[in-house]
Amino acid sequence: MNSTRRGYGRGRDDNDLVNGEVEETDVVVIGAGVSGLVTAVRLREAGQRVVVLEARDRVGGRLLTETVGGVRLEIGGQWVSPDQTAVLALIDELGLPTFARYRAGESVYIGRDGVRRTFAGEAFPVPATTAAEVDRLTAELDALAAAMDPLAPWDHPDADALDRISFAAWLEARTDDLEARDNVGLYIGPAMLTKPAHAFSALTAVLMAASAGAFSHLVDADFILDRRVVGGLQKVPLRLADRLPGAIRLNSPVTEVAWDEDGATTKADKVYKSRQVVVAVPPTLVDRIRFAPALPPVHRQMRQHQSFGMVIKLHVTYDRPFWREQGLSGTAFSPYRVVHEAYDNCNEDDPRGILVGFVSDTRADRLLTLTPEARQAEVLDALAGYYGAEAQHPIAYYESPWAADEWTGGAFGTSFDIGGLTRYNSLLREDVGPLAFISSDIAGLGFLHVDGAVRMGESTAARLLGRAR
Repeated sequence: MNSTRRGYGRGRDDNDLVNGEVEETDVVVIGAGVSGLVTAVRLREAGQRVVVLEARDRVGGRLLTETVGGVRLEIGGQWVSPDQTAVLALIDELGLPTFARYRAGESVYIGRDGVRRTFAGEAFPVPATTAAEVDRLTAELDALAAAMDPLAPWDHPDADALDRISFAAWLEARTDDLEARDNVGLYIGPAMLTKPAHAFSALTAVLMAASAGAFSHLVDADFILDRRVVGGLQKVPLRLADRLPGAIRLNSPVTEVAWDEDGATTKADKVYKSRQVVVAVPPTLVDRIRFAPALPPVHRQMRQHQSFGMVIKLHVTYDRPFWREQGLSGTAFSPYRVVHEAYDNCNEDDPRGILVGFVSDTRADRLLTLTPEARQAEVLDALAGYYGAEAQHPIAYYESPWAADEWTGGAFGTSFDIGGLTRYNSLLREDVGPLAFISSDIAGLGFLHVDGAVRMGESTAARLLGRAR
């Protein structure tokens, strides 16, 4: 598998590193994803000495562009939307061109009755009573989101009540229309948090909506899945890494951080002494590091209540985008199919047809118990239900491996279990002595998106520079 990785910095096998070697720096950043790299770039631009320690053999975290079987695929995150102003500004700063997702033609929806229907516009083909209920629930969620500061969801006027009930139960209390509940639940559960709607709170659902500007944005695929970066979104961290020559240490997992109020000593490929440490990894990976002294008990327990969702991202390539010949946009979805959503994902420079699809939460659990051959057969059957028999005959098929990835363990991001947001509230982004903890998983605006990672990096760098002055 050929990739667009680059060998920035020095790996742990470099000959000039010896046991016991100590390097002094101002700030150590743990993790070379977007949040860590943005932090490091802004600190270095301000004259700070920075070292970035990365366990993987590449930069980018949950952004990865790979060439698999001769096809360029975006294995991780890939889309940006108009509300994501932080990442859009960074893309512009880095000089990266973008292109629009193909969306001409009709979309496909399969309802509770199992009937395949095509439609144009935003209103999908459901009974009028169901459509009215979806509109009503959307309006209610928009109103709840408008009353929320995404940086402090626990301050919402209804925070306590919303955080004590699952999103599924909240929906059941508001409508008897099952298909309306299934569709609204799909947009936040399987599609965004990649968890069943009974596994997270209604407050988390409102946060997901507020972080994107409105629930209306989440239900509009033409908005939330607007544009892609030419050559892949991993170009963002790659370009950021270009601005950090000599600062990034790949293949260097951090094993221990010893800290006090004056600074920290970090052990990885060697020992680093610094005033500050930025832990820029998902909350679920923080306990891979031994802290001395241990983190405060409530901080440690807080991260035990955050978990990744489960999703299989599918990349299915055909000799041409045959669905366009049928007048289809490639957009297809159904709360009742194993592949709950799929889109035209053709690259800007490739005439072949590429569909991207998603299988999440309990359906992903089940598919992962099958053999690869049985799993592929079931996926292709589902795609054929959307696009016709020709979908059964791809020239290439690939599944993103995040669930099995050592340094991720799930996708797309982490979220709290029921009651977690109000229980831990402001601890979410609280520093511990010289230690800061950041990632898109704890962002406000841009929650679980690259936009949130950029915002976390920018705000953390500004905070640390304020202390340094």
